[in-house]
Amino acid sequence: MSTAEQQPDRTPDALLGAADIRELADALGVRPTKQKGQNFVIDANTVRRIVRTADVRPDDVVVEVGPGLGSLTLALLEAADRVTAVEIDDVLAAALPATIAARMPERKDRFALVHSDALLVEELPGPPPTALVANLPYNVAVPVLLTMLDRFPSIERTLVMVQSEVADRLAARPGNKVYGVPSVKANWYADVKRAGAIGRNVFWPAPNVDSGLVSLVRRTEPIKTTASKAEVFAVVDAAFAQRRKTLRAALSGWAGSAAGAEAALVAAGISPQARGESLTVEEFAAIAENKPAHAERPAL
Repeated sequence: MSTAEQQPDRTPDALLGAADIRELADALGVRPTKQKGQNFVIDANTVRRIVRTADVRPDDVVVEVGPGLGSLTLALLEAADRVTAVEIDDVLAAALPATIAARMPERKDRFALVHSDALLVEELPGPPPTALVANLPYNVAVPVLLTMLDRFPSIERTLVMVQSEVADRLAARPGNKVYGVPSVKANWYADVKRAGAIGRNVFWPAPNVDSGLVSLVRRTEPIKTTASKAEVFAVVDAAFAQRRKTLRAALSGWAGSAAGAEAALVAAGISPQARGESLTVEEFAAIAENKPAHAERPAL
């Protein structure tokens, strides 16, 4: 048994253990809040497992969203060429560079901090990111993930830790009862799969839900369609806004009428009696291509 395994509360190396996390939080006056979705990882073995599962490589430029006190950040710096962390919290953002410098001084020049809301970030310092690895706050996990994939097409591989229920939705396949908007939109960008489960006891404070890892590998070829992403996503949103209805009914507003929706569906080779939960992202794209000419186009 290793020293780290014998002493799980405090790590002898650069990574943060439970006692380290609590000391840092006390020194900063930080009290994790549900409102901010703050649950700090306190187990060094878990963050190393996340880095391994993410397949972080020595030449990777990693972007991390919501680094908190730096548990995962330090593990990423051990493995990657560079790490850029995006943190919205004023206190945490101010403290993180000092933590990196104190615990991993030889890598501090490979670290950059962006103090901002990830949903507002449109550019990052340094080389383009090749990987996204993050413990995402439950309340904003899906919009943050989709925004980062959209704005930074250089991201090839992503591994996010999210609430288990959200992980199931992201990785769901057509026909699954939890397949929905997040599933389809994530598949627009990447091949998505569950990559493991994370227990509650590795967090402080321990959440009242389990967490899951989701792996997303960027599509080598984009979806083949003449429709724009905005046009395809408009169909997806309409289909699942009334997911119990047939697509003929659910898409009537999008198409301008039920008859218009039926015409688009038939032209795309899809039954008007089908429901959104049975369709692939490619089929949603085919529907978007056949939108009636008189129907209103979505804003880009």
